[in-house]
Amino acid sequence: MGHFLSADAIRTRFSQAMSAMYQQEVPQYGTLMTLVQHVNESTLVDNPALEARLHNADELERLSLERHGAIRVGTAQELSMLRQMFAVMGMEPVGYYDLSQAGVPVHSTAFRPVSDEALRRNPFRIFTSLLRLELIADPQLRDKAAAVLAQRDIFTPRCRALIAQQQQQGGLSDADAEIFVKEALETFRWHALSTVDRATFQALSQQHRLVADVVCFPGCHINHLTPRTLDIDRAQALMPDYGIEPKTLIEGPPRRRVPILLRQTSFKALEEPVIFPLGETGTHTARFGEIEQRGAALTPKGRALYDRLLAEAGTGVDNQQHQQHLAEVFRAFPDDERSLREQQLAWFDYRLSAQGEAQPPQPGESLTSLIEQGRILAEPIVYEDFLPVSAAGIFQSNLGDRAQARSAGNASRADFESALGVAVQDEMQLYQARQQLSLARCGVSEA
Repeated sequence: MGHFLSADAIRTRFSQAMSAMYQQEVPQYGTLMTLVQHVNESTLVDNPALEARLHNADELERLSLERHGAIRVGTAQELSMLRQMFAVMGMEPVGYYDLSQAGVPVHSTAFRPVSDEALRRNPFRIFTSLLRLELIADPQLRDKAAAVLAQRDIFTPRCRALIAQQQQQGGLSDADAEIFVKEALETFRWHALSTVDRATFQALSQQHRLVADVVCFPGCHINHLTPRTLDIDRAQALMPDYGIEPKTLIEGPPRRRVPILLRQTSFKALEEPVIFPLGETGTHTARFGEIEQRGAALTPKGRALYDRLLAEAGTGVDNQQHQQHLAEVFRAFPDDERSLREQQLAWFDYRLSAQGEAQPPQPGESLTSLIEQGRILAEPIVYEDFLPVSAAGIFQSNLGDRAQARSAGNASRADFESALGVAVQDEMQLYQARQQLSLARCGVSEA
């Protein structure tokens, strides 16, 4: 077993290779990386307490590595093989997202590492969407799209062989892992040459631009790659100085003392040339650059409050006014760690301080008392997942009745998991298990 490269190491190699490839394909992504690095460095200089905290929580090392990407596939077979590919890198499907509720004909999951150790090493995530052909209204167009998708194979033969080899052996050697990364990368490469004629491309685009993006190309090209910033407001303000045109609004919650969930912004999608089989040309707009700022993972109670306040706040057309309005509405959401912890609105990671190790907790001592004495330290758990559809400003929409949205999501979840070949993991259960494990390590029961 010792001669196999770890899944974490393969994941890091792959994420770095994908980042290098995307930087070549979309030069503005490289500019975005420079901007984020500058903002993060200056934020840490301005806030030594934040730097110390990130260092103590083992979060500083992962910051420069951290990325999430997004891809879209067209068939159950493609989704199932992607699951097997990502398993080689220690990435598992977490969460179910029904984007059809936002008028986008896909449903999705996030492939990511799930253990504390793996997340510390490299929390690479790929948000992966499966096209729902049944949502294409025109039956002839639906059949045409299905026929086009049936003819392609987005995986190289060598990639398929190495996935099978890893499954049989239980791992890959360093040399085989190197080949696997190169072969797997081909699945996500941009191809300007369309697999359909211009008329079919335009007809599918009219149904939804995303349908054409999934169906009309030979692979599931990466459509954005996202670095993590420590100050998204500063990054948004600086984007024009770097020659980047930002989207209008920062999505997600407002700026807070204790960040929660996920805030994100992006530059507008590129218009890229497309060549059709008969030599005709056109353009396609799908790929963009995104920046995210991650905060605390919320409990179901915290998430319900977040969803209610976000719905109450609505959306806006000017970022400054929108953020001010959001901040006013979100005054109802406690913004200090003690309240978040005591009201059970966010998940926390607990560890013994040096004092706590010298004077371990005794039966009957309350968690609150141990924290007040400084014997136990409590850190909010970083949210490792994605914004719910209700907050996905990239998919501007009015979601309507929540009950309808939930029943529709459940109805298609079974189809998605059938295509995937496994059930998706529940992110809330993962956060809860992490919190309980940290309490157990401290020698105390649940608060």
